[in-house]
Amino acid sequence: MNTAIIIAGGTGSRMGLEVPKQFALIEDKPVLIYTLDAFEQHPSIDSIGVVCIAGWQGILRDYADRFGIKKLDWVIAGGQTAQESIYNGVMYLDGKCGQDDTVIIHDGIRPLVEAAVISDVLAVCQQFGNGVTSLPYNEQIFSVDSDDSFSTVSYIPRDTLRRVSTPQAYHYQTLAARYREAFEKHVGISPSSYANTMMVDLGERLHFAAGSDKNIKLTTQDDLALFRAYILGSSLTTVAPIGHDARPAQADQMPVHQDQSV
Repeated sequence: MNTAIIIAGGTGSRMGLEVPKQFALIEDKPVLIYTLDAFEQHPSIDSIGVVCIAGWQGILRDYADRFGIKKLDWVIAGGQTAQESIYNGVMYLDGKCGQDDTVIIHDGIRPLVEAAVISDVLAVCQQFGNGVTSLPYNEQIFSVDSDDSFSTVSYIPRDTLRRVSTPQAYHYQTLAARYREAFEKHVGISPSSYANTMMVDLGERLHFAAGSDKNIKLTTQDDLALFRAYILGSSLTTVAPIGHDARPAQADQMPVHQDQSV
């Protein structure tokens, strides 16, 4: 079974809206519903759960009913941080998920996630036990000089870097065990941590899956305007297959995983 946990526990204070940004209406439809619909429409997703900002659970269920999100099985309250919210969702599935079931974690404010990205992260997880959405890093990265924070004498080769976001997929048994360990040891649960960074902190090797530049996170008003433009018909970049080279997608591409058994 493949279960999606959608993380929607943030307040969105940086957006400056009257409602949490995941509930901002774009063409009379909440951002979060666009996200849920991507998983609703995917044939390999069996169940959806949402870790929601406290007090908005009933509103979310009303919206889900209105927009036909039939795979939504549960809605629970989030925590003070992203990691607390993910922990709540993972622990809620204790006794409900089999050991080899797959759990996909995704940000509720990434509404443009594509079916091909979901498919590939599932395929990679099925093969290796986890899969994390990733893209090459196409900008130059320089290290700040320790003696002069306004200058540099070194850089990080961009072909050694990848941008990792959500969705991320993990076998439930490993994911649950690692979250228990992290909260017992207070490792990998800082405010800036996420499931992927926690896994690495605890010694897990992560495996890259395909990503898309279109899969933006709605953090600012500009992001919201970009999403609105897309919904109204603007074209954005399509899925970029993963690769070991940070050059443009035409060079040395690796094919997107196409495991038909997912």
